[in-house]
Amino acid sequence: MTDTIITINPGTATIKLGVFACERGQARPLGRATVDEAADILRVQIGGSRSEHDLPSGDSASVVLERALALLADRLPIGEPGAIAQRVVHGGDHFAGPAIIDEGVLAAIETLIPLAPLHQPKSVALIRLFKELHPDVPQIACFDTAFHRTQSDLVRRFAIPRALFDAGVKRFGFHGLSYQFIAGELERRRPDLARSRVVVAHLGSGASLCALDAGLSRDTTMGFSTLDGVPMATRCGAIDPGVLLHLLRVRGMSAEALEDMLYHRSGLLGLSGISGDTRLLVESEADAADEALDIFAFRIAREAAALAATLGGMNALVFTGGIGEHQPRIRARICARLGWLGVTCDAGANDAGAFDIGSPGAEVAVMIISADEEQAMADQCGPLLAQAE
Repeated sequence: MTDTIITINPGTATIKLGVFACERGQARPLGRATVDEAADILRVQIGGSRSEHDLPSGDSASVVLERALALLADRLPIGEPGAIAQRVVHGGDHFAGPAIIDEGVLAAIETLIPLAPLHQPKSVALIRLFKELHPDVPQIACFDTAFHRTQSDLVRRFAIPRALFDAGVKRFGFHGLSYQFIAGELERRRPDLARSRVVVAHLGSGASLCALDAGLSRDTTMGFSTLDGVPMATRCGAIDPGVLLHLLRVRGMSAEALEDMLYHRSGLLGLSGISGDTRLLVESEADAADEALDIFAFRIAREAAALAATLGGMNALVFTGGIGEHQPRIRARICARLGWLGVTCDAGANDAGAFDIGSPGAEVAVMIISADEEQAMADQCGPLLAQAE
């Protein structure tokens, strides 16, 4: 029995679609499409063939996604899909794994919108949209938080009254689909390291790090919300809560204005005053741009060292995400700050974007692995479809 799985992966400025053939519970990629909302471009990849299509500015999400699916369907045997997998950033305490979406599951997802205001509303809208486009096709929610449920309460608790933990105020962690894929790739490509202590740096517009012990999440830098951890493109990362109280009480900032600043006007954009895009900052000659990148690298290195403390050591460092995979100068800055831990990278391999970029004979392996969240989503759906069959 072969089913087609369509994956829907909404980011802050993109929507990625994947088409997979599911055969005996195994998902095989057939084609991809990426809607770049900032550039109004639709990119389609099927095998080695790639194409770009301009999108009329102002088209609704429904029109754009229908066009993307039509372009994929022209060349792929999609038919009526067996399932539609939806990436959902926050699953809270409700979900420890993928879930078939019914009204109860959707209601639970909606209750978590305040904890992920950049991502959760988009996921809810896409779930409702595809319910209209394919009302008879089951949708499966794949949660970024679920991968981190293997963390202990030692890691998940804040030092606040215990009753709040029971009420759901705790560290959840995010980017779980990315980390799940990296753990699987390590098992396939470097099984010796997959069973050891690995720190993974998922660096993109959103950024976090995760401590893996034998492929299981033991700690991560994002906590209760997607604001925590290292500075990101426009998000602040970890901040003294006293600063927030000061802005609210002394400077009279409203909660809405504070939220907007923390999510949309902070991070690399706030630090540099130029852009949240590392590609622009790397090329800029402005001192503020260089300082922003130095702070970014410093905070990532500091968090990597903290995660090594959780694991009791570090055998490998993995870079992934748009920045982690494509910005050698930023990788070099981070590795330079972790030399005392045995992390060093080979300049030539790093510049070339090789899989193994660690210096020969270094104590800690350093690698670049491309994240494939859509594959991770399809892999989660396969067993559910197999059970249904």
